[in-house]
Amino acid sequence: MNLLPRSIYPFTCTARHALSGGPLSSLVQRSRPAAARRPDPFHQHWGMVIFESLSAGVLTIFIVFALILIAVGVYGVVVWPLTFWDLANLGLEEYGSLVNTIVWSLFAGGSLAGYYVFSGAAFRAKQKARTPVPSRSTRTSR
Repeated sequence: MNLLPRSIYPFTCTARHALSGGPLSSLVQRSRPAAARRPDPFHQHWGMVIFESLSAGVLTIFIVFALILIAVGVYGVVVWPLTFWDLANLGLEEYGSLVNTIVWSLFAGGSLAGYYVFSGAAFRAKQKARTPVPSRSTRTSR
């Protein structure tokens, strides 16, 4: 004889539970959790894109300075010992005020190029123009 109410006994066999299984049965219909969306592996945080872009600008300045040092080294090793031409009469002092502008322009250009590459804009798929398919009437018959 059962003295407790029926809700306390979850494993009692009634007509309703016999067909659908009990609350702990594997036959119970349960909603599946939504599939976890994977994050885009190519998505970067905006701060990282800015940092990489500015680093590309700094790298551009270093590359230009390295090329200038190579040119001065070649001049110092090859040209000057043979000709003793010291570039004193070229008047490069007139262009001294442009150096700051040139350096900032190199930095800005390198940063923009770095942003173009690191943001992924350079690698996005572009729409291809459709080429017309030749018709069968243009083929020659034998």
